[in-house]
Amino acid sequence: MTDAPKAVLEGGPDDLPDRIVPLTAPGPDIKVPFRGGYEHFRATARHRETAEGQLPVYEWWERTEVPG
Repeated sequence: MTDAPKAVLEGGPDDLPDRIVPLTAPGPDIKVPFRGGYEHFRATARHRETAEGQLPVYEWWERTEVPG
């Protein structure tokens, strides 16, 4: 297990491959590339106990498409 900060993602597509992701930059949002677009998650005040310890929870709030 690494010491890099991580977060738990809730909501969004059922087939999103990773629900525990690294926090690359501290901030209120996480943008995850997925199927030609981005899934956007916002920070909540909640935390969840995981196999990787207690992590902050981010909830899905929108999808944006990549022009192409």
